[in-house]
Amino acid sequence: MHRTVSVLGRGPYDPAFRIARDGSVWRATRTPEGAATLRLVPGAGPGRSLHATAWGPGADWILDQLPTLLGADDEPDAFAPLAAHHPLLAEAFRRHRGLRLVRTGLVLEALIPSILEQRVTTHDAYRAWRMLLRRFGEPAPGPAGAIGGRDAMFVMPEPRVVSRVPSWEWHRAGVDGQRSSAVLRAVRLARRLEEAAAMAPEDAMTRLRAVPGIGPWTAAETVQRSNGAPDAITIGDLHLPGIVGYALTGRRGADDARMLELLAPYAGQRYRAARLVLLTGRAPARRAPRAPHANIARL
Repeated sequence: MHRTVSVLGRGPYDPAFRIARDGSVWRATRTPEGAATLRLVPGAGPGRSLHATAWGPGADWILDQLPTLLGADDEPDAFAPLAAHHPLLAEAFRRHRGLRLVRTGLVLEALIPSILEQRVTTHDAYRAWRMLLRRFGEPAPGPAGAIGGRDAMFVMPEPRVVSRVPSWEWHRAGVDGQRSSAVLRAVRLARRLEEAAAMAPEDAMTRLRAVPGIGPWTAAETVQRSNGAPDAITIGDLHLPGIVGYALTGRRGADDARMLELLAPYAGQRYRAARLVLLTGRAPARRAPRAPHANIARL
């Protein structure tokens, strides 16, 4: 479960996502019915039961959507005949048969942090996301929002609240004009963009990319989460092509074109193939230190 849902977290101190020391997963979100906090506790034993508790106006919605969130509609077995194209992916698929692609059904909560992650360091992107939630969001319903300090959880602010964030607050958070403008355009089109969660992934990406400031990297990062899109491979990432290229060929320096060439045998499942590559932990050693970048593939 942890590997499945880990893509929903935006850094170790994300106010909307946390994996606690006891192994439970906490998620604060804004559903169509209102704010909600979800707690997932994995069970022990061969049955691998899962206990879910939710708080807030959106509690019923988030519990109803829980199977979909955890990949009930995902079809990992579709990858089985493709895995044989490379021994590394065949082994990764065998070892991680429990991996599912999440589908939140919620676009803006994936889109806004993805916009904030464009062209900046991970540290700066995660800091901006924390600022947005802690300064303009609302405390998460239930016990997660009642505690204080760094451990307090928050729900992403409503679109109308985001649209009123002053320019100096974006500046304080280190968000440049291009990214803040893209966020503001997105929240003004919130209803239309949220409709993309029910679309085919290709159509969803087309709708997102119609908004100025949302390119292929951001659109893919969004629909991977909101739509559970198995083929939404991230284009324009700083590190992913090199990781995929090195894992599948043992050679450094792959670019987007080379990555797409290597992933062509996995058409329809290219995002899943990339996730499995990342889970192998095979990455080229850097020859010289480089600044961390937010457009980094995440497990």
